[in-house]
Amino acid sequence: MESKGKSYLALTMGTLAMMVCFMVWLCLSPLLDVILKNAGVQVSEFQRTFLLATPILLGSIMRIPMGIVSDRWGGKKTYIALMIFLIIPVLMMPRVHSYGMLIFTALLLGMAGTSFAIGVSYVTGFFPPEKQGLVLGIVAVGNIGTAFSVFFLPRLIKVMSLNGIFYLLVALLVLFTLLMLICPESKPNKDSTLGKSLSVAKEKDTWFLALFYFLTFGLFMSWSNLLPTFMSGLYSQSLVDAGIWAAVFAVIGTLLRPVGGYISDKVRPMTLLKYDFIGLIVVAIVLGIFLQSQGVFSTMIVLMGILVGVGNGIIFKMVPFVSSGNTGAVTGFVGAMGGLGGYFPPIVLGIIKQSTGGYSIGLYLIAVVAIICLVLLQKEYITGAHKIVK
Repeated sequence: MESKGKSYLALTMGTLAMMVCFMVWLCLSPLLDVILKNAGVQVSEFQRTFLLATPILLGSIMRIPMGIVSDRWGGKKTYIALMIFLIIPVLMMPRVHSYGMLIFTALLLGMAGTSFAIGVSYVTGFFPPEKQGLVLGIVAVGNIGTAFSVFFLPRLIKVMSLNGIFYLLVALLVLFTLLMLICPESKPNKDSTLGKSLSVAKEKDTWFLALFYFLTFGLFMSWSNLLPTFMSGLYSQSLVDAGIWAAVFAVIGTLLRPVGGYISDKVRPMTLLKYDFIGLIVVAIVLGIFLQSQGVFSTMIVLMGILVGVGNGIIFKMVPFVSSGNTGAVTGFVGAMGGLGGYFPPIVLGIIKQSTGGYSIGLYLIAVVAIICLVLLQKEYITGAHKIVK
């Protein structure tokens, strides 16, 4: 075990570095109209939502290998390498002038999403097992970087050029790269391999948790990403006002995650998750029915933020019980699937909007996925003989 000072420094910097990376990961959402105008590109609704979803793709599928690199090489070195790499697409974004290059650059930006796996791998090594739950809750606060993007960037674009915004992001990446140099390095684990990490896919419970997290974290990521587009398109709100709602959603979803984990220590997690899924089903249906009412929409978005935040915490409470001694691998696998859950909704909603002229069917599909999760949860863990925790 490291000294308390080194442990707390690693926890603080690992969390703050994740915040910066998550700012980069979702920087397209609040700036998309400005970026498209700057590039001189006209896009369809599908192309627009596909571009928004693209960073989520690489940030999700690369979580497992980047977690392994962090385990084997050391989290500090991996964080530094990631932030240096991210400078490249950040500098590219305001300089590209075709849709194809926007997609390519957005894909590279997606590497920022792997900071979650790196941060968890880096920080947890400094604390004993009995503190891992609290530490994971604190590290997850790094997700609040999504709220910083959607809240601050629309305001900054009013007083800065697009180049200036991305130079600011570069400055943050450089600053935290330098700050990471003074942090202690985590102890490398040379036994960490891709084969071992993917071996947890043999466990049925891993897939159930992955599906559940696909729903809850996927909704957190996709709505953090889509809300500026929804609020400005449906209700003609300014980017600044739309960004406030996106930030509120992201903050609620982030801060209530540890609450979900804490409550799960007191009440059986699967019972909590049952009511969480029921709540998501109701919210999605109400959103679909009353989509034209801004008041109802705003209320439901707050409720959804609460439900996905608590749900994320509940699900990660279950992770250590799935594959004893291989918690990191399960975390990486489930986390990657959750990230992919944030990739598909924007694309599906874009297709539906382009085909039908509205989003309602897409919202009902969210309810369908939640119903599937609820049925499987009930069958496997509540009425069934199989249990993860008692």
